[in-house]
Amino acid sequence: MPIWLEAGAWGLLAGGALVLGALIAWLVRVPQPVVAGVMAFGSGVLISALSFDLIDEAERMGGLLPTVTGALGGAAAYVAANVFLARRGARHRKRSGEQQPSEDEQAGSGTAIAVGALLDGIPESVVLGASLLGGTGVGLPVLAAIFISNLPEGLSSAAGMKRKGRSARYVFGVWIGIAVASGVAALLGCLLLDGAPPETIAAITAVAAGAILAMVADTMIPEAFEKTHLYAGLIATVGFLLAFTIGRV
Repeated sequence: MPIWLEAGAWGLLAGGALVLGALIAWLVRVPQPVVAGVMAFGSGVLISALSFDLIDEAERMGGLLPTVTGALGGAAAYVAANVFLARRGARHRKRSGEQQPSEDEQAGSGTAIAVGALLDGIPESVVLGASLLGGTGVGLPVLAAIFISNLPEGLSSAAGMKRKGRSARYVFGVWIGIAVASGVAALLGCLLLDGAPPETIAAITAVAAGAILAMVADTMIPEAFEKTHLYAGLIATVGFLLAFTIGRV
C-alpha cells in the first residue's frame, strides 16, 4: 500500500472515533459528568502527545526558533478562526448541555458548528499523516491521542446537537463528513510533505501542534471542568501519563 494511502486510512480511522462518539450519544443518554470526565482524559492524552511527540520532534528536526514560531502561528490562526466562528454560533460546539444554539435561536449556527468541528480536526490529521514520513509507521502515541480525544468530542458535541433538536441527518452528516475530511487531510499531509526538508516538516508539525493546543484549551478543557470540577485535573493527569507510557514502551 502506498504510504500516502496508508496515511489516509489512519486518518479515517482516527476521525471515525467522532462518528462512534456521536452514535453513542444518539442512542444512549450518557450522563454529562461521564462525558466531561472522558473529555478531561482526552485533554491529558493530547497534551502529552503534543509535548513528547509533536513539539519535541519538531524541535529536533527543525530547531527551536521554527518550532516556537510555528506553534505560535498555529495557535494564533486557530484562535482567530475560532473567534470568527464563535460569533456565528459555534462557540459551544463541544458542549453536551444546552449551550449550543439551535438554528431558530441563531441562523447559520448549524453551518458554523460544522465548520468549527472541521477546524478542530484538520491539524490533528495533518500531523498524523506526517508521522508516517519517518519510515517507522504511524506514530502510535499520536494516533492513540487523536482517537481517544475524538471519541468524547463527538459524544459531547452530538449530545448538545440532539438537545437542540438537530436531526440525525445533520448530526451524522457532520461527523461522517469530518471523518472523511480527516482521512483526506492525513493523506495530503503525507503526500505533500513527502521529500520535504526536515525544517519544513518541523514547521508544519509545530503549526498543527499549536493549533491543537489552542483547541484543547479553548474547547475541551472548559467542557471537562464544567462538570468534573476539581476532578478534571486528576483525570487529565491520568490521560497524560497513559499517553506518555504508550510512547515509552
